[in-house]
Amino acid sequence: MRFPLVRGAQFAPLFHLLVAQVLVLTSFGLAAQQAPGDGPGAAAANAPPGSPPPATFKDTIPAAQLAFLKDYDGKMPDEIRKDKRFKQLEKWVTPSTRYFYHYDKALSEARDEVMNNEPLPIQVRDNRYVMVGTAGGPNQHMQGRGFLWFDMQAGVGLGGIYFHPTNGEPTPTLAIFSRQLTDTALSMGQLPEAFYDDFAQWAGAAHLHTVEPRYFIPANGRKYVLVHDEDFCAHPDGAPPPAGCEQLNAEAADADMNAAYFMQQTGNAADATAYMLGPDQIAWLGVRDRTCGLGGYACRIAITRRRTGVLLGHPMPPVHSGGPPGVASK
Repeated sequence: MRFPLVRGAQFAPLFHLLVAQVLVLTSFGLAAQQAPGDGPGAAAANAPPGSPPPATFKDTIPAAQLAFLKDYDGKMPDEIRKDKRFKQLEKWVTPSTRYFYHYDKALSEARDEVMNNEPLPIQVRDNRYVMVGTAGGPNQHMQGRGFLWFDMQAGVGLGGIYFHPTNGEPTPTLAIFSRQLTDTALSMGQLPEAFYDDFAQWAGAAHLHTVEPRYFIPANGRKYVLVHDEDFCAHPDGAPPPAGCEQLNAEAADADMNAAYFMQQTGNAADATAYMLGPDQIAWLGVRDRTCGLGGYACRIAITRRRTGVLLGHPMPPVHSGGPPGVASK
């Protein structure tokens, strides 16, 4: 489904509001050159207190219907995907909706295509968590990759598709889906912690970018922004922040904003496409860059996250201090 982007005067009031927000942010000292405690972790320091609740899953899968997954530890996905019991699980977790994967098709069809691209050995961790994934094949640009993940104790499952759209939408793109999800506003940290750990392992094996536009598709079949809430500058006590971490935090803020703008323009349609930014967004980017300067990461992150909240229609979640998987809290 292709939606034309709305441009011009329709966005003038919103644009002027956002310019005012930029000026307010600057006057209160959020610009990099004025912000107290500027440097690695400043974005997390500016985040509002409190954490959003965990994601809500409905219609959990009975443990008896998941127990067979243990038998496939170390085997390849093409084996388990022939099992009728696994096919039922695929149906259980895949929303009934259309999805744009190179062209408009059923989400289940897109899932099947990416699950055939260079399979990875199935991993069963702690006798509980199961990851069935693929690495994308020799043409990493065109061939997508994906996964299906299950928690055999909690009875929940999540799937994912990662690929490089060529139609002008934010790219590369990751869409996580589950028919069990009921939320319409989520950040990555609200998904199960065990999933986050296994996802990070899969992402490394499948050669994903560190930062990319992320979405999730819940039971209603619509597509929503899955907000980055990692602090890439988190580091263990006594260790320096990772090199380039502030740039990653800024790129994550940009990825969320671009995804939010795309979803706003296309009405959260899972099969939507877009080709260019409207003049309102181009003008806003110019205001931000002039306000923050070239090296003002703290300013850029704060203002971009504020813009994303406006586009999403709800406040942004706080950045958690734990950082990406495998990074100890400060």
